[in-house]
Amino acid sequence: MSDTPFGFGLPPEEPENGDDGKKKGNQGGPANPFGFPGMGLPGGAGAPGADNPFAAMFGAMNPNDLGAAFQQLGQMLSYEGGPVNWDMAKDIARQTVAQGTADGVKDTSVGIAEKSAVEEAVRLADHWLDGVTSLPSGATTAVAWSRAEWVEATLPVWKELVDPVAERVGAAMGGVLPEEMQAMAGPLLGMMRSMGGAMFGQQIGQAVGTLAGEVVGSTDIGLPLGPAGKAALLPLNIEAFGKDLGVPSDEVRLYLALREAAHARLFAHVPWLRSHLFGAVEGYARGIKVDTSKLEDVVGQLDPSNPEQLQEALQGGMFQPQDTPEQKAALARLETALALVEGWVDAVVHEAAKPRLTSADAMRETMRRRRASGGPAEQTFATLIGLELRPRRLRDASRLWASLTDARGVDGRDGLWEHPDMLPTASDLDDPDGFVHREQLDFSEIDKMLGEAAEKRDQDGDEKK
Repeated sequence: MSDTPFGFGLPPEEPENGDDGKKKGNQGGPANPFGFPGMGLPGGAGAPGADNPFAAMFGAMNPNDLGAAFQQLGQMLSYEGGPVNWDMAKDIARQTVAQGTADGVKDTSVGIAEKSAVEEAVRLADHWLDGVTSLPSGATTAVAWSRAEWVEATLPVWKELVDPVAERVGAAMGGVLPEEMQAMAGPLLGMMRSMGGAMFGQQIGQAVGTLAGEVVGSTDIGLPLGPAGKAALLPLNIEAFGKDLGVPSDEVRLYLALREAAHARLFAHVPWLRSHLFGAVEGYARGIKVDTSKLEDVVGQLDPSNPEQLQEALQGGMFQPQDTPEQKAALARLETALALVEGWVDAVVHEAAKPRLTSADAMRETMRRRRASGGPAEQTFATLIGLELRPRRLRDASRLWASLTDARGVDGRDGLWEHPDMLPTASDLDDPDGFVHREQLDFSEIDKMLGEAAEKRDQDGDEKK
């Protein structure tokens, strides 16, 4: 569990004249969650126009920025949608992408040659995977995305992931006052919900925009973030990823295409898997409780010109998982499912790459370390839904899938994806040999018995007619 799972920070600004995205105003001052220069505690030390709250809020602003600030403030307070202001999230994500990454690399449109290289890599990857898994190809198309295109394509899935948690927080914000006082405080509660939606939108936009500068495809967090049937790679990020590996760029691209295509097969041909994973996320979200005492303190002291008060409360560890059997089960279910997905991909990709790529071992270790070191995907996931994965489970799962291949063959291994009850559990990851050599349940016999019973029932019904 992240200590500050919703660590709201400063939103980015569009760079001016190639200014590398430098911040304007409010430098060295109090944290400003809405990016308005000069918005601090009115009347504070050194604040311009201490007796004028508008001067305190906007006195330090460049007049050219005043209209934009009022527009953003109006957008924040007039928002009446769901628990997250997704329009704001999208705008901030796009702004973050436009700034470029910390090493100064700016987003660029994907050229024809890059699109061709990605399509060829995915085509070859799918051909190689045909020999190591019984699951057929799941990618009907291969696409090369810019970072901005990745943001556009994945936001609908981020919405599905984050909304359950944000909904919990929004409900808590509306319930901090006694029921008899809520009608009187309607405008205040509405403003709080709008501010909460904006804060979530800012945090998510910043996180997704930053992640867009680091991901290499649509499945970096083990979940299908992109549209079904599309294997997507980001040529610009792949180039940065392979820069210091000492591996030919075409091998790096092909190895990552193998991983993307393997994920596509799994999610395309295991129909229950997506809902299983997203259901586990939602189940975990339901078990998050909000410290309403902190919200009550904030409501009692809320100064409309100082939204940092609510920001600080949100950032101060307000969200904690309930220590209940249901919450523990939801957490274990999600962690195990993600580990099994990543472990299966790791195992089949290595089996396909090992005989063909001299860099297979090095690339595999690089990807494993990237996940185990708490890379950007894990950190973003933890920030957005308050959950930290346990990467050590990925290695355990990969070993288990490899052992299953040796013991039962490709068909026997992949057949376990037919139903969630057939998959290894968290305890099986602790004892992979025990699971591999355990007597297999013969589901075909059960199906045969059920089929015969159904036939007999139909025959009996016909005879009675």
